[in-house]
Amino acid sequence: METSDPGGPPPVADDEAVLWQRAAKGDLDAADALARCTYRAVYASLFRLCGGDQDLAADLTQETYRKAWRSIEKFRGGSKFSTWLYRIAYNTFLNHIRGPRRLEPLTEEQVDQLLDPDETPDDATVRSVEAERLRRAILDLPDDLRFVVTARFWAELPVTEIAKHQGLSPVGIRKRLARAYKQLATTLEGGLQ
Repeated sequence: METSDPGGPPPVADDEAVLWQRAAKGDLDAADALARCTYRAVYASLFRLCGGDQDLAADLTQETYRKAWRSIEKFRGGSKFSTWLYRIAYNTFLNHIRGPRRLEPLTEEQVDQLLDPDETPDDATVRSVEAERLRRAILDLPDDLRFVVTARFWAELPVTEIAKHQGLSPVGIRKRLARAYKQLATTLEGGLQ
């Protein structure tokens, strides 16, 4: 299998199985191709988990790949490589938020970059508060529910892939999603009173 042109499109997901097997044997071209075809989705899911913090999402994405390459030979192919990689990203995020925190104040330049010129300050505040409330409510879910919600909607993984990874049926995953929706609705409605 030829490696694709670095400027060309990344390999399709169907190539994941071949690529991870080659990467596990030390093929650096395969590892590079695998990273190119999965990086955008991993970063996007971490970006959502991090509440839009680009730098933190980038750092956690790099940490995710470092962990994945260290343990790639342990992956057995029970699910897609990208699903396994999302679980590593998710766990990397959880380890980060459980660790000690360093708070850094925003500079005026950073604040200006966050503002939408077409949005009123009140609208921006409401949108930001609502998005953060939803993010917090999702992160407060029990782990089994939090994982399926973030995997389905933030990582955009198909229910069948999540089911394979979790060792459940797609119906079992849909039931977890329904429980999560119910719990989120209760939590979010409780905050409106």
